[in-house]
Amino acid sequence: MKIKTLSVPVGDQQKALEFYTEKLGFQKNQDIPLGGGNRWLTVVSPEEPDGPEILLEPAPLHFEPSKVYQQAIYEKGMPWTQFNVDDCQAEYDKLVSLGVEFRAEPKEVPGAKMAILDDTCGNYIMIVQVL
Repeated sequence: MKIKTLSVPVGDQQKALEFYTEKLGFQKNQDIPLGGGNRWLTVVSPEEPDGPEILLEPAPLHFEPSKVYQQAIYEKGMPWTQFNVDDCQAEYDKLVSLGVEFRAEPKEVPGAKMAILDDTCGNYIMIVQVL
C-alpha cells in the first residue's frame, strides 16, 4: 500500500493552484475537467515529482459538512496538514518575502522546528523541519 493522493479542501481551485505553485513552489501535476467548473487538480513537490500528490479538493463548495469542518479547524488555528522542509527558518524567510502570511513564526519544539502559514484558501499549513 502506498500514499498517492492527499486532499486539501479549497473554495477556489484556481486561487489555490496559484498559491500552491507561485508561493509554495509546488508544480501542477494533473488538471482534468470534471464538469460544473470542478477539476481533478493536483500539485506535487518538484523535489519528488513522482511522490504523493496534493489534490486541491473543491468539496467545501458542494458538501456542507466539509465546509463546516474546514472552517472549524481554521477557527481553532489548527493546521490542516504539514509539509516537511530542510530548514524551517530559511523557508519561513523565503515565504514571507513572497507575501505569505504566517499564524506562527518558527518555533523549536522537541525534535523539530515548525511554523504555521495561511494558505489563503481556508487552511493553516504547518511547515516542519525534523531536527
